[in-house]
Amino acid sequence: MKRILLFFICILCLSCSRKINKNESNKSDEKIESKKVIGFSIDTLAIERWQRDLDVFTSRVREMDAEVIVQNAGNSIDEQKRQLMYLAERNVDVLVILPKNAVSLTETISKIRAKGIPVISYDRLILNCDIDLYITINSEKVGELMAQGTMNRTKGNSWFCFLGPEEDFNMTLIKNGIDKTISGRGIKINHLYYTNGWDYDLAFQEMSRLIADNRIPDAIICGNDAVASSIIQAVKQFYRGKHICICGQDADIAACQNIIQREQDFTVYKPISKLAELTAEYAVNLANGKTISQLDIKDTINNGTGDIPVVWLEPQIVDSSNMDKVIIDSGFHSHNEVYRSN
Repeated sequence: MKRILLFFICILCLSCSRKINKNESNKSDEKIESKKVIGFSIDTLAIERWQRDLDVFTSRVREMDAEVIVQNAGNSIDEQKRQLMYLAERNVDVLVILPKNAVSLTETISKIRAKGIPVISYDRLILNCDIDLYITINSEKVGELMAQGTMNRTKGNSWFCFLGPEEDFNMTLIKNGIDKTISGRGIKINHLYYTNGWDYDLAFQEMSRLIADNRIPDAIICGNDAVASSIIQAVKQFYRGKHICICGQDADIAACQNIIQREQDFTVYKPISKLAELTAEYAVNLANGKTISQLDIKDTINNGTGDIPVVWLEPQIVDSSNMDKVIIDSGFHSHNEVYRSN
């Protein structure tokens, strides 16, 4: 009899334990489901800096007790559109978009906005549609710094520009900054090349062709450091004449090494970590119900549909003289990474 009683007591305890565990599990599921979710649509992770942006962004969102769903479009406009609709169907609370093409998302974003999902345009401005916020480094200022830095380093007046894809609106802003700075200075942009799809092989081939035609500039401004690296390779392989001033932007590790080795004159450093962190904070605040007006954003930019609230971060020139202070002391790259070949 005692054994039978003991058996039923064990069964009762086990049943209670299972109910408690089930209740705890349900509470855990509810806690996960209650978190705000930020969708991040990125056009490609093939560029070094975008992986850094994404890592910082994701870390900051999670620090703020929210979650991230990332979609990488692999440099495809159609794929990005499809992935954006997937994120909308997942009912994310906010969408952050790094667009492949500035003018290709009008219809897609209209559908997303119809679902009441706020949209943040990240680093590249999305044109001709209603978005909530644009946050970026001041690309026109990047162009001004590139032009001013180049003028400070060469007296030659024949320049080439190897920019990124023409559909990347940042390239328009950079070109505006360059033109504004060199206006009236007697400097001529004797060759303007837009690198389709950020295909660095195309930049290398075009520079190699120009050298073969004996078209040698005094300076070359590049749309980013990876394009600059391709130009450097073409110059090293096919031209052994006078030094050509070369610059880029992003402070990629290869660019920093090239600067120390005197193969690239300077880069324009952009506070990428701050950009990603701020974007994460704005996204989570919007997801939690705050309005743009409550975020105290004062500047606007017209994207073809209207004046869009914009947050500008400021870039700065980096060369061998301030590499340690700006890049290494900030932790952007380590001393061993930058100086590994020296």
